[in-house]
Amino acid sequence: MDDLSTSIPVGIHLETHTVQNGESSDYVIDVAGQIVQIGDTIYLRYAEPQEDGQGADVPVTIKFMGDGDVSLTRRGENRVRLHFSAGKRISAQYRTPYGIIPIETVTPQLKVGFTQRPFGGNASIDYQLYAGQELLGNYEIRLQFTV
Repeated sequence: MDDLSTSIPVGIHLETHTVQNGESSDYVIDVAGQIVQIGDTIYLRYAEPQEDGQGADVPVTIKFMGDGDVSLTRRGENRVRLHFSAGKRISAQYRTPYGIIPIETVTPQLKVGFTQRPFGGNASIDYQLYAGQELLGNYEIRLQFTV
């Protein structure tokens, strides 16, 4: 593996497919980011442009843990840290300017892979988002990155 003990530039391609209330939407971005490895955890960081082009980009960190789990943190006006673990239901908090909303993720599919020369990786994450017993939506994340 390349030396990832210091942050290095990476190209990121991200596709998200969402179904909420019977409505589906797709979001695709290609951005530059940074990747670093600390211990057995790989951190992928980038700034996500606002869909409407208004406001500041949203800092995003995707954390690939040694046990195969993945977490995604968005630090915009609304803050959320989602944890994905195959087949598990995991609690999280969605922080808005109006208060904290308890949410949960259920991850029926989680696949992560890495390549060595050049170093890169991909992730396929299918998850459902719940507020209590209410299904808020179904999400599919397809991520590819290469140094």
